[in-house]
This record gives sequence, C-alpha cells and structure tokens, in this order.
Amino acid sequence: MRDSEKIDKAIGRAEAIESGHSADVTDPKALRSALGRFATGVTVVTATQADGTPVGITANSFASVSLDPPLVLWSAARSSMRHAHFTAAPAFSVHILGADQTDLAMHFTKNGSRFDGLDYQLNAEGVPILAGAIARFECATDVMHEGGDHTIIIGRVLRFTATTGAPMLFCDGAFGQFTKGP
Repeated sequence: MRDSEKIDKAIGRAEAIESGHSADVTDPKALRSALGRFATGVTVVTATQADGTPVGITANSFASVSLDPPLVLWSAARSSMRHAHFTAAPAFSVHILGADQTDLAMHFTKNGSRFDGLDYQLNAEGVPILAGAIARFECATDVMHEGGDHTIIIGRVLRFTATTGAPMLFCDGAFGQFTKGP
C-alpha cells in the first residue's frame, strides 16, 4: 500500500470515529480510548502474599455481582507483576477511594508491595485494611474466571464499611469527581 493510500485510510478511520461509526475492534488504542469514555470508581485492592508481605493494586475494574449471596468482582491484569499474588490469595479487600485520595491511588499503581508509611492494619484473614476509604469490602476469594488478558476474581463479602464522602472517578485517563445534579 502506498503512503497516500495509508494516509487516506487513516483519515477515513478518524472521520468514521468522529461521526460515531464503529472503529476497527482490532485497534487496541482506539478500543482503549472508547472504553475510557466510561467513568468508573477507583479502588485499591489489597491482599497478603504467601510469605506474609502485604500487596496492593489500584483498580477500576470493580463491580457488585450479587446481594444474595453477597458477591463482588474485580479483574486483575495478567501482565501485572502482582497478578500471581492476587490469584493465589484466599482473601482480599476492596477499598473504594474518596475524591481526595489521589496520592493513595497513585501509590498503588507502581508500589504495590510498599506499605511503608501507610496507615493500615490486618483483618481477621490477615489482609491489609487501609484507613480512610469511603467504603471497604473484606472478601474471601470465591471463584476466578479467565477473561482474556485479565483474571476475574469474585469474592464473597465477609464484612463491609461505608462512610460519607465524594467518590474518586476515573475517565478518559484522568482522575476526577462526581458532582450531584439538582
């Protein structure tokens, strides 16, 4: 294909996307960009490694599954160096972050095994519980499913806490917050 044909094809794809037409599903950058239009909450998921070291990761792939029994899920990227720790953990905790907890969210994007200086305690299952989340779900791992490049981890909620406060949101690659309407 000549350069002029490549340019025409790229322009055509860009115009189709701009006008609301479907982009090529095999284009991971375009797909990620489209998926990024969906605003999600921000969580930090914690567990304990086999050697007793606490581990955490920032995730926006959290969802409720069932009220009876109480089940929640999150998805762990198989490319993450922490994936093996979370898929081996018998228990985990999901911390829903408030709008003012950007530093905590950023901390666990890179430093998942570094809890130095953080305010936390271990729960009955030995899972790190972080202070200050607007909601927390302490879970026993129930079942896992392979989902493409992620593992979907479903947990049975053992305990939860909830407080007031504005949630942190993630959309279009940036943190933000929710503003209630009239």
